Amino acid sequence: MRDPRNKIFITCAVTGNLTTPDQTPHLPITPEEIANACLGAAEAGAAIAHIHVRDPGTGKPSMELGYYRDVVERIRSRNTQLILNITTGPGGRFVPSADDPRVAAPGTTLMAPEKRVEHIAVLRPEICTIDLNTMNSGKEVVINTPENARRMAKVMKEAGVKPEVELFDSGDIALMSDMLNDGTLDGPVLCSLVMGVRYGFQPSPETVIYARNLLPPDAQFTAVGIGKWSFPSVAQSYLAGGHVRVGLEDAVYLSRGELAPSNAAMVEKARRMVEDLGAQIATPREAREIIGLPVRLADARSA
Repeated sequence: MRDPRNKIFITCAVTGNLTTPDQTPHLPITPEEIANACLGAAEAGAAIAHIHVRDPGTGKPSMELGYYRDVVERIRSRNTQLILNITTGPGGRFVPSADDPRVAAPGTTLMAPEKRVEHIAVLRPEICTIDLNTMNSGKEVVINTPENARRMAKVMKEAGVKPEVELFDSGDIALMSDMLNDGTLDGPVLCSLVMGVRYGFQPSPETVIYARNLLPPDAQFTAVGIGKWSFPSVAQSYLAGGHVRVGLEDAVYLSRGELAPSNAAMVEKARRMVEDLGAQIATPREAREIIGLPVRLADARSA
């Protein structure tokens, strides 16, 4: 599944949805901080930046188009080659009321599928995520019905944006297969195997191999580990034929008891790990070729 030249790309997920400022003082919050984190990760070797945005005043997750636009414009003013991968995950969480589980309690974020991809239609990044999981998440539930996933995928396709399919358990892979078979998704598919989320894929080499073997043969995949599984999953993903992802969305420690000082430091460690195992790190241009993305004009001029 990996590129035959043994090139792998590194994705850096710089802030995410669930990491909180009280977990680490290094979490980027403002559009400027998020953009700078992406640029720093690129300098350290990341070919792809995975982007969420937050309310600059509260630090809480946001879906505000203006924040996304600000981040993208700041990145593109300084780096035209970094591949941008923007989330569409927020908007699928349901918290049932204690007295009537049919009624949404505070914390529910459910919204129309088209609203969850509104910023994608406007900004048209190279990649955006699409979650296929319906699962328990802590004390809450994440809901992504097949119909809603198809509605989101339709907007992505019309915008010319490649989905990165987020897979949290084997049933998600079955849904992805159905969406490939009916033409909702186009192959070769790009996907992530998300491990370490409670009640989803449990992290282990066996899990990576099991999930990989369920994917189409031409899929490009990354096994992503959450928390203490972040860096072990770097090695496991590479050895199983995949790519790698790190960042403060997934974990806050560089090693036991040592907070990561930046997203760039996490990329640097992941790069050292896979290079020591024999990998070559893909540039953004090479990552575009692996994934099947169009070459940017700036890349073509420099070729």
